[in-house]
Amino acid sequence: MNIARIFPAVLWLALCTLSTPAAGADPAFRQWLDALWPDAQAFGISRKTFDAATAGVEPDLSLPDLDVPGRPAPQREQPEFVLRPADYLKDASLARLAGEGRKLLTEFGKTLDAIEQRFGVPPTVVLAIWGRESGFSRGYRPGNNAIRVLATQAYLGRRKDVFRQELLFALKMVEDGEVKLSGMRSSWAGAMGLTQFLPSEFYKYAVDFDGDGRRDIWNSVPDALASAAKQLAEKGWQKGQRWAYEARVPKAVDCTLADPDVKLPIAEWVRRGFAPAFDRKLSAEEQAQPASLLLPAGIYGPGFLILPNYFVLKDYNFSDLYVLFVGQLSDRILDARAFETPWADVVQLKTGALEEMQRRLTELGYYSEKIDGKAGMKTRLALGAYQKANGLKLDCWPTAAVLDHMRGRTRGN
Repeated sequence: MNIARIFPAVLWLALCTLSTPAAGADPAFRQWLDALWPDAQAFGISRKTFDAATAGVEPDLSLPDLDVPGRPAPQREQPEFVLRPADYLKDASLARLAGEGRKLLTEFGKTLDAIEQRFGVPPTVVLAIWGRESGFSRGYRPGNNAIRVLATQAYLGRRKDVFRQELLFALKMVEDGEVKLSGMRSSWAGAMGLTQFLPSEFYKYAVDFDGDGRRDIWNSVPDALASAAKQLAEKGWQKGQRWAYEARVPKAVDCTLADPDVKLPIAEWVRRGFAPAFDRKLSAEEQAQPASLLLPAGIYGPGFLILPNYFVLKDYNFSDLYVLFVGQLSDRILDARAFETPWADVVQLKTGALEEMQRRLTELGYYSEKIDGKAGMKTRLALGAYQKANGLKLDCWPTAAVLDHMRGRTRGN
């Protein structure tokens, strides 16, 4: 039994306390990495590739989401989950990227049309993903060594099994000649290329669309965009349908209707007072589409009637704000108008306070999802149910005042 493989974090702490090796060296990590070899070999990776890829690799302790006893994780989190909607969906950023997107729509028009013909995903949507993931950079390579990132997360991260498998796929990419070891650069979460694919996603969805015999998601715009389109198509993208419609929200809205399980024809939402923004005229076919209501800032911002393609984009990245950014950017490439309803200046609770709120909502029976400190759709819905049940202002937005109310209720019980 390989103890280092079972208790890597404990051994890491002990060895860091008692160690005499050179600064930065971690013998327990090296032992863990060497123990990976049999699985790598079974994955079709040669000893030569394995040794070259892992030579001199040490854990990167600056990464987030590490589980090191006695040491808090660095607070570098995905902006999709910690920023207010108004901060994440800044009009200046969307306008700038939309302007660049319009130029790229012309530059790569023939390629984008061919991608849509093959996969059914509109040009503006794949362009918006590229814009969000890497700012339309070409040859995009973040500064992190992907092997080091994935090995660190597999050794000390909070999702060790997931990253261990991604590390094996990354080694396989080098073995198969998909990318040179020097080109294995990634984000701090291990995603690579213009449209940010994890290694396992590369093997599922990467496409050689420019016909040069390589699936080059780092340097080939056709390959990267076609790969993103293939991923959306295989996740269920519905050709010819939008992702969402912005809608004016009635002043007396019951924000607990913003539940993905509550699906009504758009015509019924309109009958209930949710008028399409900018007085958009919808065809009979569009009005018949079943949609759910999304209120990303509770009652303090725009509302959206979201369609199945919204959830396909959410499967690409689980954040509602990410989907709104991509969807809005894709719209603005063709129509420069911003959101009709502005975002209010709300306060975003800190992660720890949101985690406490989620725990209290769980204890009270309103919430049954992951305790993650993020003001996501399910958290806002549970909060709204709590507000409604306790006669509080119904806004479906987590505030310090509501958290204090929950604390008082707990003390009262």
